Formats: sequence, C-alpha cells, structure tokens
Amino acid sequence: MKINTKLSCLVMAIIMSNYVHAQDTVRYTGNTLSNVDYHHGQLKPVVGVHNIQVFRANRESPSLAGGHGFTYNHQPFLAFWNNTYYLQFLSNPIGEHIAEGKTLLQQSKDGYTWSSPVELFPPYLVPEGFSKPNHPSKAGKNLYAIMHQRMGFYTAKNGKLLTIGYYGVALDKKDDPNDGNGIGRVVREIKSDGTFGPIYFIRFNSSFDQKQAKFPFYTVSKDKAFKEACDELMADPLMMQQWVEEADRNDPIVPYHRPIKAFAYYHLNNGDVVGLWKHALTSISKDGGKTWAYTPLRAPGFVNSNAKIWGQKTSDGRFATVYNPSEFRWPLAVSTSENGIDYTDLLLINGEITTMRYGGNYKSYGPQYVRGIQEGNGKPKDGAMWLTYSMNKEDMWVAKVPVPIQATVEGTVEDNFTDTNQQAFSLWNIYSPLWAPVRVEGSALVLRDSDPYDYAKAERVIQASKKVKLEFKIQPEQNNTGSLEIDLLNEEGLAAARIIFDEQGAIKTKVGYRDNGVEAYEGGKDYLIGLEVDVPSRSYKISVNGVDKGTRLFFQPVDKICRIAFRTGQVRRFPDANTPTDQDFDVKDAGKKETEAIFKLIQFKAEPRN
Repeated sequence: MKINTKLSCLVMAIIMSNYVHAQDTVRYTGNTLSNVDYHHGQLKPVVGVHNIQVFRANRESPSLAGGHGFTYNHQPFLAFWNNTYYLQFLSNPIGEHIAEGKTLLQQSKDGYTWSSPVELFPPYLVPEGFSKPNHPSKAGKNLYAIMHQRMGFYTAKNGKLLTIGYYGVALDKKDDPNDGNGIGRVVREIKSDGTFGPIYFIRFNSSFDQKQAKFPFYTVSKDKAFKEACDELMADPLMMQQWVEEADRNDPIVPYHRPIKAFAYYHLNNGDVVGLWKHALTSISKDGGKTWAYTPLRAPGFVNSNAKIWGQKTSDGRFATVYNPSEFRWPLAVSTSENGIDYTDLLLINGEITTMRYGGNYKSYGPQYVRGIQEGNGKPKDGAMWLTYSMNKEDMWVAKVPVPIQATVEGTVEDNFTDTNQQAFSLWNIYSPLWAPVRVEGSALVLRDSDPYDYAKAERVIQASKKVKLEFKIQPEQNNTGSLEIDLLNEEGLAAARIIFDEQGAIKTKVGYRDNGVEAYEGGKDYLIGLEVDVPSRSYKISVNGVDKGTRLFFQPVDKICRIAFRTGQVRRFPDANTPTDQDFDVKDAGKKETEAIFKLIQFKAEPRN
C-alpha cells in the first residue's frame, strides 16, 4: 500500500493542532450549569458580593437621573485612577442604534456613592448625504451619530488618563453603527481635578471626509504629554484589538482583522495573553497580541451566547471569568481558575432582573455586558474585583466581589452592625438599587424601598445545615406600607420557609397556598424573631420576642438551609425563557417614587445544630 506523504503530514498537523488547542485553550471543567428557569440560575452566590445601582433611567423626571432622560443605557466601562472610580457608558433616547447617541461619565470615591452622570462625548450630527457602501439610504439633515465603542479608558505610562469613544452611523434601526463605515474615534483627557480636556479625533474611518470633522485631530494639541499618550495607546496591539469592530476592516494598526466582538484579555503567569470574545471565543497570544496561536474557538465547556465575557487576574494571584452562562443574559456568574486556563466552578454574582421600565429596540433582559478594570487601568486598594454591567440595557450597576472568591461559610454567624463594623457588612450579599438602597446606618443594616418596580435585598450565607437555630432582630419603621419577606434558602436558592412583615401590619408565615398569621406588628418597635429549623421534619419553631408562636411546615422541601434573604418585595419570575425577546411597551409611572418603607436589621445569628 502506497502512503500519501503529503496527506499524512496534513493529518498529523491537524492532530497536533487539536492537541495544542486542547492543552492551551481556556476551558471549563466543572460540573455546575445554570438553570435559565431561575434568574439566579440556581447557582451558589459568592459570599459578600455587593451589587450597587449607580444610574436609574428616568424619562418622566430626568432631574432624578442627573438631568438625563435617555432610557437606553448600555455598554459600561470601568477604571480606577487618582483614587477614584470612573464609569463610562453609552446613552440613546429609546433603543439600540436609534440616534441620537452620547456617552456619559460617573465617578465615585468609594464605589458606593456615585456622582450624577456628565456628558463626556455629546451628540454628533452626521453630515447630510453621508452614505455607506451597499446601503440604499443616505443621511438626512437631522441624523445623529451613534456612540458605540468597545473600549472606554486608557492609562498612559506618563500618568494621563484617556477616555475614548466612537461615532458610528446607523442609517436605519437595523443598520450596524460599528461596521467600519462610521465617522471615527474620539479621545479626551480626564484630569485629576475632575475637569476634561478638549475632544479630539484620534482615528477616522476612511468612509468619512475628515474635512467635515467637528473636532480637531489629536496631533494639533499643544499638550505634548497628551499626544504621547495617544501615540502610546495606538502602538499597543492589545488596545488596538479592542477597536477592530469599528475600525476600517483593513486598518493596519489593528493586528487581527476578523471583526469578532467585544475583545477582552488578561496575562497568564508565563506572560502569554488569553483573548476572550463574545460567544466565549478564545485564543492565546505569545507576543503581546500581535498574533494569535490559533483561530479563536469556543472555549470548551463554557456556556455563553452573544453577551460579553470578562476575564482577569485577581489580587490573590488566581483568575476569574465573568459572564452570562446561558443563551440568555441572566444570571451573571463567575468561574475561577488557579492557572487562568482551567476553570472549575460557577458561582453567582447577580441573580436579579429588575422590571424593564421602558421598551426599546434590541433591549435585552438581565444583568449583561459585564466589564471589570482592564489591566493598566488601576487596582482598587481593597483588593476586590470591581465589575460594571448594564441591567436591561437601561440602568447602570457596579459589583464589588471580595477576593478570595468563596462560596461557603463555616461555624456560627453572629453579626451586629455599626458604622465602624464593616466586617459584618462585608460578608452580606447586597442588592442595592438607588431607590431601594441597602446600607449600614447607625447600628443597623437598613433596607429602604421607594421603588415601585424593584426591591432592596440583603442575604447572608451560613453554614449548610439540616438543623439550625436562627435569631434576628427587625425594626420596621412603619406598618402601613411596604413589606419585608425573609426566606430560608437552600444551596440552589430555593425557599423552604418565608416570614413576612406585610403592608397591613401583620407578621405572617407562608404555608402552602396561604399565609398564616403570627401576630400584629407596630412601626418603630423591635421584633426578635427566633427560628429552630429542622430540615428532616420539614418544619421550624417560631418565636417573637421570646414568646413561642408554634411550629410551621416548610412550603417547599429542601435538603439543607444555606442562606437567609431579607427582601422588600416578592420573588420575581418575569422574564423567563418563553418571554418575547423584544419589549415594545413602557410600564406605568416608571419614573415616580412610592412612599418609602424602611426595615432595620439590628442583629443576626445563625447557629448550626448538625
């Protein structure tokens, strides 16, 4: 039998290539998968994650949103510079790719309290008659550009902080503003005193007549250090790879021209670079992003659709990827790795989906388009992994994720809250909307709620137990508005029992279809709730201020009790996997507050009795 030498070599090359890929490709080898029927995916939460809303869209009352009435807000980026957090995001009046577009900026000293957004890159009027190849339409007199960038910040070696935007053009609502046929990319400096430098173009699309530009080209700046920072930025292959979608398709400063989306990267301990793109595409670069070892492929084991995926090295020397592990944009989860290649777990960052208050073009449900602080753009002093994401392409959020990333707690938990006792607060999982904030006030963890479409939530992970004694003191400030639901949850977030302070002044427990009365409550009075939980018998004994109130059955069987949630509203089931993709309606009174309800958690104790 005659052997075809060339064919044999080709087969061997393919086999060796697949072997190299198997050895060097980012992969998920864990067994945990998310369940899209639950917003939290039935995932265990990372202990101590604080999810904080920093911008709440408001069309009816823009003054309550820093003077900005646009309700499509998306694609945030985060930096930490000059001991300050900076968050940049895109904003359109109603929906995606529908002008006019602008970019806004917020800043914070602690990550919890944020400034009102300011306009960073203003709406830009497209020159009349502007056209694209193979598109039948031309720009009319009043067509504005769309801001659409995949990179927000760059910190130069000389200390300059640059912020970057891109003016694309959508000739109709289905047109793509980042198809390489837009106007160009702009840049300006963020200064240490909080002011901004002038806006310059840093790169034009060849489809645009530069003579019609409304901003000058950066080389005319008289600030030598600013121009050096811009030149340094454009000499970095990893920075330029983030520009690929909006740049000319053959732009020579972009190393890899295939316009796969939303590039992110991190360095391994050996200096190699891991690249990540939408759909969990991945590759490895051994030369700082100039070339890639293989055509980006789906990371084996990763479940991710067309939302962004983020990766970074964490402050403890380990690695994390953050993404939506489903075909939908919920939940928001994290996988961790010792070496940046093998990811072994899947844990929850945010499992909430607030009501989408304003319908619009291509507005997807869920916490999505996550980004952290890119290498070189600062390291927060607390060592946490700080993230930003949009909710429903409407509101802006940040998440503080403690490092090391952990999902379990051992032993007795005994928490008291004071302004100086941040240790207890740091171990609680917080979901804190602007109109339903969760924070330590005085000597209590306080849940406030004036949001008609969201709630405050504080959750404490405890040691997984079949028998546990719980004790917590609640002080409601009122008994005629708002409610507090307290859930006993298993590892997958399923509730076994629920205690309710309802809006009519009654403490109740959930028993099957109906709620069962315990006693009335008054505003301004402390209520010490005691629970002796016994999982094998599916029951718990309840007491209020030391008075025995009998035994109740679980309304749902569970294997163990793993955490306790305090929530100023009912569990949400909408949207689900069958919800229509696009919402074309607004909800009623989306921009109005309700009468505020306040519930104070003064102390909490969980004692395993296994």
